Amino acid sequence: MIPFFKNQSLAIDLGNNTTRMTDADNILYSQSSCIVFDSKKSVKAIGDEAYKMFEKSHRGFQPVKPLKGGVIADYDSATAMIQKMVSVVRANKSRFSGFGQIVSGIPYSTTEVERRALRDALDLLGPRKRYLLFEPIAAALGMGINIEQPEGKMIIDIGGGITEIVILSLSGIVAFQSTKAAGDAFDTLIQDYFRRQRGIIIGSQTAERIKLKVGSVLYDLNPEPSPEVVSGKDIKTGIPVSYTIGHREIAGVLSRAFESIERCAQNVLETCPPELAADIYKNGIYVTGGGALIQGVKARLESSLQVPIYIDPTPLESVSRGASLTLKNPQRYRSVLV
Repeated sequence: MIPFFKNQSLAIDLGNNTTRMTDADNILYSQSSCIVFDSKKSVKAIGDEAYKMFEKSHRGFQPVKPLKGGVIADYDSATAMIQKMVSVVRANKSRFSGFGQIVSGIPYSTTEVERRALRDALDLLGPRKRYLLFEPIAAALGMGINIEQPEGKMIIDIGGGITEIVILSLSGIVAFQSTKAAGDAFDTLIQDYFRRQRGIIIGSQTAERIKLKVGSVLYDLNPEPSPEVVSGKDIKTGIPVSYTIGHREIAGVLSRAFESIERCAQNVLETCPPELAADIYKNGIYVTGGGALIQGVKARLESSLQVPIYIDPTPLESVSRGASLTLKNPQRYRSVLV
């Protein structure tokens, strides 16, 4: 049923691993992009509660991560998850209140079919207007970058499912490259390393914890992070075992994957107009997204690209902040709203 009064606005950052919902001023919801169904296909849990059930549930529960590569991979699960999350945000709202507009981030590399799937999911919420906002542009706005100037700004957004690298000028994307080398791919590489080199099977949550605690793309760090004790299952005997791993070992795992990001960044710089390249040499490159939290990213990119690198101090929130900014002044940012 479409609401009678539509006076609220909502910005959605639908990420591979985390979904954030904000209004023009505040974060209303920030939890894992997960949903769990029971045997009757009813929703058992969403968000962080659902994430805790992954790899720990029995056959009566079906855990689902409905997004892959930054886009909807399971439409029915995604729509159920979004609707449940919105119901949490609006728990204390009148049933007659609705949405004046909804703005949702989406990767620039998406196809029209993938964009249509997100539009259809948003339309189920009954907004008066709904827009899509390309995530690299949203991230730039969230970092306080003026994208309207005739000046080149380069953004590297290392997300959960995809890394997108863009050069912006006059509120548009001038050059672009993307790669699947991103947060989820790093987790998979860590799991593969443990299985093949250490004979230990670990879960995806453990791999993510390793990445956050001792993840690095450089062998030499100062200060060095403390080693992490990891528990898993011996691949031959099935007996629980533990292993202590340090950042140097993880750097060997992630370093080759990170080369893909460096190559994409170099390709973008090679294809952009020379005047914009001069701007970027002066202004530097801005890195955001969850991957920006991996240790050694700044030093490694500065060494390979020979350009100053600026790491977003709150990289997990840049897209949602940028989307919120468009809610405050939709007329100003009309040209970037799809």
